[in-house]
Amino acid sequence: MKGNRSESNQLKIKEGQRFPLTIKRMGIDGEGVGFFKRQVVFVPGALPGEEIVCEVTKAQGKFAQGKIVKLRKPSADRIAPPCPVYKECGGCQLQHLSYEGQLREKKDIVRQAFERYTKIDIDKITFQNTIGMDNPWNYRNKSQMQVGHRDGKMIAGLYSSNSHKLVDIGDCIVQHPQTNKVTNVVKQIANDMNIYPYNERKNSGILRTIITRVGFETGEYQVVLVTSKREIPRVDLLVQEIKRRLPDVTSIVQNINPKKTSLIFGDESIILDGKEKIEETMSEFRFNLSPRAFFQLNPIQTKKLYDAAKKAASLTGKEKVVDAYCGVGTIGLWLADGARELRGMDVIAESIEDAKRNAEAHGIEHAEYVVGKAETWLPRWENEGWHPDVVVVDPPRTGLDATFIETLLRIKPKRIVYVSCNPSTLAKNVNDLSKDYKLISLQPVDMFPQTAQVECVALLER
Repeated sequence: MKGNRSESNQLKIKEGQRFPLTIKRMGIDGEGVGFFKRQVVFVPGALPGEEIVCEVTKAQGKFAQGKIVKLRKPSADRIAPPCPVYKECGGCQLQHLSYEGQLREKKDIVRQAFERYTKIDIDKITFQNTIGMDNPWNYRNKSQMQVGHRDGKMIAGLYSSNSHKLVDIGDCIVQHPQTNKVTNVVKQIANDMNIYPYNERKNSGILRTIITRVGFETGEYQVVLVTSKREIPRVDLLVQEIKRRLPDVTSIVQNINPKKTSLIFGDESIILDGKEKIEETMSEFRFNLSPRAFFQLNPIQTKKLYDAAKKAASLTGKEKVVDAYCGVGTIGLWLADGARELRGMDVIAESIEDAKRNAEAHGIEHAEYVVGKAETWLPRWENEGWHPDVVVVDPPRTGLDATFIETLLRIKPKRIVYVSCNPSTLAKNVNDLSKDYKLISLQPVDMFPQTAQVECVALLER
């Protein structure tokens, strides 16, 4: 009978059903979360504190998805989204929420993750307010606009969320203005020269994606044309026309991606004109960025994120520091002046070569970079008598590998500074490490205003 009762509980909500709903909190994807007959209901576009009439669009198991049919009591933080294609596009989720509201809710998203996945009393740790931006617009240094055809003209933009409908975006207000300008110019030139967009269904056309990256500090910018085949009709004329309309362009690159895939880049790149890489600076550091090199998308907030990591590390000049998942070495470089010795590792050999070059270019002689996993190198160094005092981790959204967590618990550095882009995996990993480590502080950082994403710097001490 118990089984039947729980089963009937799960089937109370049906598709098409309407009911009043109070939104209690924000979900990790920016949707409103309410409860009806003890079941969780996710409502995109609804804000905490709002009272709505909800219509169920999808009912499955223990939760349902709904839409707002009527807004009975709006949040005081609700505003009109300034982007004309906000609802269609799906690239941003929170333009209808005031910026003060966004910062508050992002802190709450981190809190929810720790309440759900750990037994830690979050009121007993230093949990700071989210570090925001003075101007939360035009902050992205790189755009990747897919191209298509509509009414005989080329369009460029993003696919609408959960669909294959391409939304034409002429002026994306979270992008650096230069990336918008370049995309529009290249789109117009390709249209005038009859360079057709790639059609996956028909396997026809050439141009797949227009990618633009700009150096906020240097003003250098690069345009990458991702094509389905190597041959571009009248390519010399195309390059000449881009240079005529964008005379200060630093680099024009073609990337070839012939596969039927959702991945943007293919394996081969050709320099059509200018330099292979553009330069960008952050404080006293200078970075060379090739088309496929990873670099933080919001350089203004990156400084604040790395400063928060540096503050958490509390370096005195005596510590041996490990930069795990080091990439091209950006966080390690930021911390280097406070470390006695710095070692970093990454599984991508090209990243390690870049990290070595970056350290050399900045006169950092006490850094060593190796190819491989942290769980391989840390025990090896330990056997050689080298023991880290501080380990800094900046993993992908999936979080730390279980074997790496075991390695940290075995090696026992004094401090772990965890830079996270996913509150859920951060909380789960902190819970696993809490056998030997105490969570001291949490610092949320808003790297992507107008979206539901939030970064966080956690400090753990043995």
